[in-house]
Amino acid sequence: MNNRVVITGLGVCSPIGVGLPDFTKALKNGNSGIRYYSELEDLKFSCHLGAIPEVTEEKKREYLTELQLRNFKSSSILYGIIAGMDALKDAKISASKIDDDPLWDLGIIFGTGVSSVEKFRESIHKVDDKNARRLSSNTVQQIMTSGISAYLGGLIGAGNIVTTNSSACSTGTEALLLGYERIKTGKAKQMLCGSTSDHGPYIWAGFDALRITNYRYNDAPEKVPGPLSETANGFIPGSGAGAYLLESLTSAEKRGATIYAEVLGGTVNNGGQRGKGTMTAPNNKAIIKCIQAALNDSKIEGRDIEYINGHLTATSKDPDEIESWCKALNRKGNNFPFINSLKGATGHCIGASASIEIVSALVQMKEGFIFQNNNCEPIHPEILKNISIDKIPTQTLYKTFNIMAKASFGFGDVNACVIFKKNK
Repeated sequence: MNNRVVITGLGVCSPIGVGLPDFTKALKNGNSGIRYYSELEDLKFSCHLGAIPEVTEEKKREYLTELQLRNFKSSSILYGIIAGMDALKDAKISASKIDDDPLWDLGIIFGTGVSSVEKFRESIHKVDDKNARRLSSNTVQQIMTSGISAYLGGLIGAGNIVTTNSSACSTGTEALLLGYERIKTGKAKQMLCGSTSDHGPYIWAGFDALRITNYRYNDAPEKVPGPLSETANGFIPGSGAGAYLLESLTSAEKRGATIYAEVLGGTVNNGGQRGKGTMTAPNNKAIIKCIQAALNDSKIEGRDIEYINGHLTATSKDPDEIESWCKALNRKGNNFPFINSLKGATGHCIGASASIEIVSALVQMKEGFIFQNNNCEPIHPEILKNISIDKIPTQTLYKTFNIMAKASFGFGDVNACVIFKKNK
């Protein structure tokens, strides 16, 4: 079986907007969600900046009951629930009623880098204080890695596969491709996929220790150099979630669903931490092979790509990523596609980065624009040796495009690339 697979629903909980309308508006306006957090300074972090979704108490109660919110401390599960349920609603699919059968043809693959650190911390302190019996009854379901998919599975009544994947920054792209394969091979009709990430110091401390976060703009969050910039020297940590409802084309057409795009294909590979690849840096040969394999799987050529939603993290690896794209597509200069990175606006949302960025890419394709690269100037001269400055938007471009690529490269030398085509 070789079903065609399309996207029929989107949801997002991001530092620049919670919900698709606010997120889309922020993309078009070039808004930034990067803020100063006194907590990080008090904890003696080098970087005092972060990017966190603004979720009100009222917003939480649109998705969870008072009982469900009792002793609920997981920001990653909250963000994932908001994005996931919004994607389901956007696709106009209703959850199964509590007394009905599950939705046997709908599955969930929703990833995370690490789950519910806030709840884990509470549990550790209670255990260390010899108060283990005072742990809340919902502790396990919040701290287990599959907590996000389990929560969504119960809220929706999903009856197909319900699981969680984890591959660092590539998690959201990998989740999409896993769901794509399941529908393509006829094992499901609909798959809710995405990824999520906790916020705060217990997630971000390790990156601060690695000295890959930007600490030079603590007093000027609006001026932090973004991806592609010559002055970029580290990312700003972020959090949130993105989600997408994948569906067989046959099912979508039968329902009369709105189609954002078709998933043409994609692939996941690993650089093996060989050559220049390490636990924290990608093997550029593997990146090139990943992109080329995605093109081959999609049955298109490098010349067909009109827009790239890059991984681009505002680190020293940005010029390497551009060079890899040039080699993989066999395109340079003014012949290169338009490219941008959301990390200049949302920071690097770690396990949620790929999914939020995929939502941003699909929104652009659907509405015909390419958002600006925040604070990318002056552009790195090594980048300009390979591609034209005209392909790096510094203001929002209102432009339609038909085929785009999204790639993600994560710790562990893991790579993922997916190709989308606009539905006409």
